[in-house]
Amino acid sequence: MYRIVVGPGDLAASRFGVAPLVEVHSAIGLLAGRMPVGPLGPWVERARPAYREIAGDPAVRALAFLRRPHGYMADFVVPPPARPNLTVAEQLATVRATGLDQARREIARNLKGLPEPDATVRDVLDAPDMVERLAAGLEAAWRALLAPDWAVVRSILERDIVHRAGRLAAYGWAEALDGLSRQVRWRDGVIEAGIHADATYRLGGAGLTFVPVVFSELGAALDQDWPYTLMYRARGVAALWESREPRDADALAKLIGRTRADLLRLLAEPATTTWLSARLRMSVGGVGGHLAVLRSSGLVTRERSGRSVLYRRTGVGDVLAGASRVV
Repeated sequence: MYRIVVGPGDLAASRFGVAPLVEVHSAIGLLAGRMPVGPLGPWVERARPAYREIAGDPAVRALAFLRRPHGYMADFVVPPPARPNLTVAEQLATVRATGLDQARREIARNLKGLPEPDATVRDVLDAPDMVERLAAGLEAAWRALLAPDWAVVRSILERDIVHRAGRLAAYGWAEALDGLSRQVRWRDGVIEAGIHADATYRLGGAGLTFVPVVFSELGAALDQDWPYTLMYRARGVAALWESREPRDADALAKLIGRTRADLLRLLAEPATTTWLSARLRMSVGGVGGHLAVLRSSGLVTRERSGRSVLYRRTGVGDVLAGASRVV
């Protein structure tokens, strides 16, 4: 178990971030059978054809081999976010900037406890341009597997961040950690995380970076070279494979239109325009226009939460949406 000791200055120093390459490497692990699929079975089945197109790439094979459900993985391959709102291009630049000596040390540590890699994987890991080859493999996997779904993935992550950051700021550690994972609990100034290791870390005023993820479970990066990071599965991952196929007409759609009816259903919990546009596969401007009509009709309201604007149903909106099926 990891024990993360929290001090008085750590709450204010804590932050949230998105790590695209953590998602890429985890997606490779799922599709290569290196990790349990869990609730992501529908996405894995949909993504298999795209994975078959890149599975023969030696660098992708090496990345799949390095992926393990538990234990250390080379930090330079899955860098935690050094700041919020990092793009995949910025994270790939971080990977490519890794020195070869450092990369070899991390790969050697990653390989401990794994079987001997086959010749193709070994050639990649022993190559003088190993760092660039692995970065290119990550980039190929990003384009094939995640780029088509990134708008939805990012909207899931951002919605979780808005929810959990609000709890952290308003109520403190215990409330922010509540429901984060069955393996995480708050006990007398210590975050206990049921990760397959036994170690104690002190944040020492540096705070903790929370990273919601879609394609993996609980994880941590607590080495001194990185910001202290706790990764956890975001809420609402089912949005990744839910379809918006036309459904039988219902009374609410006939009354206010299909898109506005869908918006009311989705606002069972507060959401941003970005999240709603990704879920409905519409432009942000198009969603904003419909929200403006719903707001002027008294069916939704909006409020600011940090840098985000959240829309939520009013009581009247709840009554209208209550008789409708959930999207």
